[in-house]
Amino acid sequence: MFNLPPLLLNLAVALGIGLLIGAERERRKGQGPARAAAGIRTFSVVSLAGATSVMVGGALVLAATIAGVAALTVIAYFRSRDEDPGLTTEIALILTALLGGLSMQQPAWAAGIAVALAVLLAARAPLHYFVSSVLTEGEVRDALIFAGATLVVLPLLPSHSMGPYGALNPRSIWIVVILVMAISAAGYILIRLLGTRFGLPIAGLASGFISSTATIGAMGTRVRKSPAILTAAIAGAALSTVATIVLMSLVLAATSVATLHALAVPLVCAGISATAYGAGFTIRTLRERDIPDPHPGQAFSLPVALIFALTLAAILIASAALRDWFGDTGIIVAAAAAGFVDTHSAAIAVASLVASGKMTAADAVFPVLAALTTNTISKIAFAWSSGSRAFALRLIPGLVLVAGAAWAGALLTR
Repeated sequence: MFNLPPLLLNLAVALGIGLLIGAERERRKGQGPARAAAGIRTFSVVSLAGATSVMVGGALVLAATIAGVAALTVIAYFRSRDEDPGLTTEIALILTALLGGLSMQQPAWAAGIAVALAVLLAARAPLHYFVSSVLTEGEVRDALIFAGATLVVLPLLPSHSMGPYGALNPRSIWIVVILVMAISAAGYILIRLLGTRFGLPIAGLASGFISSTATIGAMGTRVRKSPAILTAAIAGAALSTVATIVLMSLVLAATSVATLHALAVPLVCAGISATAYGAGFTIRTLRERDIPDPHPGQAFSLPVALIFALTLAAILIASAALRDWFGDTGIIVAAAAAGFVDTHSAAIAVASLVASGKMTAADAVFPVLAALTTNTISKIAFAWSSGSRAFALRLIPGLVLVAGAAWAGALLTR
């Protein structure tokens, strides 16, 4: 816009980085002889030094500059250290030199990292309070387990089919374990923020867009640990089926509008039934004045998530066996088998056949509803295996009602 040379713009970014981080550090520098060694001027000079080093000699000169900054930082630290042994300002100073150099090659990245660093530095008090006063030891442990499962175990697992009928993909199954833990953790967080009455129903509805089956398993696990939240957990599990219907409508609309029209009445009937059943338990939850609001316990249970994965593996093998016995040409059997794992993938597959002209929209109704039915069977299995008997006996009628309403809608359209 101003037709400035790129070099000048990069230097301006470097100066802005130093001013931004330095301004935050200046506020914490203090006054008098005990003040910290680095403030807004020091950070600005260091950032420009990093940028100038890249201009003069590239990476080697930048490395020498950073080494010099680090040496001066060490000297300043030992000369002015007081009762606070923190190294935040010193590390930030070295990083500012790196960001100054980076701004000469990737100014957008350098500016973004600088903003993130400034926000992190400014959030010192709330972060310290959150870690020391809000988080419990168990929550920190759960966070470390989740990080290990996601960042350590998942990348090491093979991502190819193996086992009976080639039905098992270790990485995909482990993603389900992570998903169950994440959904359970989301419910845990919402319970802490909103309480049991509001937290679990909202968590169930939101998590249902990720996986209604996994949500039901997570809610059942929470009931097993805290039976007093039975009604709220059933409300969340039932509302997750609303998300199933909504998501199926969206994927059908994106794949084949004709299939969506053919299934409009069944989906509306199923959606109304799911909403009514979930709303009924939600209202009961809100009316329970004496419902306890206990500590939500663990964010998730790794053993339960592993049992969930083993159950899923058994379902995968069973569905693969059905496809092997009846052949992939049996659309209804294939859709029903896929529905044990994910009803949406089966619906997309059938709708794709309609979109390509290999199948009529009217003929697609039965396979999609077959997938919805087998998916309901999976939900029933997880409700029974993960939750208490009271949880299963109260939730299963709602699941059957939703599937039955879908079939009733299909019969009405006939």
